[in-house]
Amino acid sequence: MLKTAFHFAGVVLLAIADIAHADQPWTFSNNTRYIALGDSLAAGYGAMPTTNGYAYLLYQHGVFDKTSNTLFANAAVPGATSQDVLDHQVPQAALRFVPHAVTVSAGGNDLLGIFAGDDPTVTLPRLQSNLAGILCGLKQQLPQARIYIHNLYDVPEVTGGPGSPAFDLVMLVNQIIAGVAQACSAGVADVFSAFNGKTGLLLVERHGAGQFEVHPTNAGYKAMAAAFEAAIQ
Repeated sequence: MLKTAFHFAGVVLLAIADIAHADQPWTFSNNTRYIALGDSLAAGYGAMPTTNGYAYLLYQHGVFDKTSNTLFANAAVPGATSQDVLDHQVPQAALRFVPHAVTVSAGGNDLLGIFAGDDPTVTLPRLQSNLAGILCGLKQQLPQARIYIHNLYDVPEVTGGPGSPAFDLVMLVNQIIAGVAQACSAGVADVFSAFNGKTGLLLVERHGAGQFEVHPTNAGYKAMAAAFEAAIQ
């Protein structure tokens, strides 16, 4: 009986040792930390369920690391402008979460403000300054972190499409994003090209949608995630 008990105890100890060497998702000290910053796009607004938003898909697909070794936080807030991201989200991300990977959605609400009547000669320079504060600020505080931002897609139902002044503003904002990202050593996910000429990616296309519904469908968020994955690889 005693011999059997010792044998059983040995088996248990070996099993514990095997578990100790396996992936342990409940230990976090060496995990890759990924945070999403930004506005409603980073928050997954309009996705059904919200976890079909692009940031969640990047986590679920193990883009930065396998999911069992990734700590994911989403600090995005629908309606946030680039100023909001700079003032509120960046400090918390750098000070509290200290991520290894960051994705950013910023500029869309600044652009919508121009469409609503804000002065572009004021908003656009401020956007450029804010983006520099976001991307270069993150890089300075988190020099080892991988940082990515996406450019903006066009919503023809809102802008009128190519040739319109509103479309030209989208392209100008994308030039600002590209220039700041390059200066701050951040990657750019080409969401504009992923959406350009495609259908089924925007909620505004659906029957009964609001005239200014600018958010993606689940398919649109999937296209955004794919654009990020291409930039990250």
